[in-house]
Amino acid sequence: MSSPTDGLWRRWTVATAAGETAGFLVPATVAVLLPGGAGDGIRLVVFVAAGGVEGAILGYAQSRVLRSALGWPVGGAWIARTAAAAAAAWTIGMAPSVFWDSLSRLPIAVSGALAVVGGVLLLASIGVAQWSVLRHHVRGSAQWVGWNALAWVAGLGLFTLVTTPLWHPGQNGVATALIGAVGGALMAVTVGAVTGLGLVRLVSREPAGAAVR
Repeated sequence: MSSPTDGLWRRWTVATAAGETAGFLVPATVAVLLPGGAGDGIRLVVFVAAGGVEGAILGYAQSRVLRSALGWPVGGAWIARTAAAAAAAWTIGMAPSVFWDSLSRLPIAVSGALAVVGGVLLLASIGVAQWSVLRHHVRGSAQWVGWNALAWVAGLGLFTLVTTPLWHPGQNGVATALIGAVGGALMAVTVGAVTGLGLVRLVSREPAGAAVR
């Protein structure tokens, strides 16, 4: 008799990797095409919108696995909340550069505290958004927030490790985009693999039955 977790890790990892890779190409393309003279406000709006599209693509890919493998009708809610969380994460991530003039005048203790709070919010954003859907389908779903945070720490760390030595000033747009695409793909696979482990652990528990509200 087959188990709901049979092949789940592989399917989730592949779907998440494909969705995040495709989604990440949106802000990566924006980074190449956006004129260098664009103001901070324009850059913020454009990248946040691109991040929302990235999240929607990721959410769509993941929702298909949750429906087909587990029968969870998460659809629109999962996609919309993942998109909103991704847009929020991009907002938080870009805030230091956009508001640097103001932030640089703050006392070190204050700016340090803001950095910690911002980092926590950034890492928790997608996990919390998706948990708000998962909690209606499985017990112990709060763990999903931690699994997502761990996944993004690992994924973003690998992305930085790979791309930072390869990117340099004056590089042509094609090379910049290719490096970003490779780094994004590695990040996507990492995020998929780690969150896949978390999903399998959650699904291995007894189903929640009645929704927790």
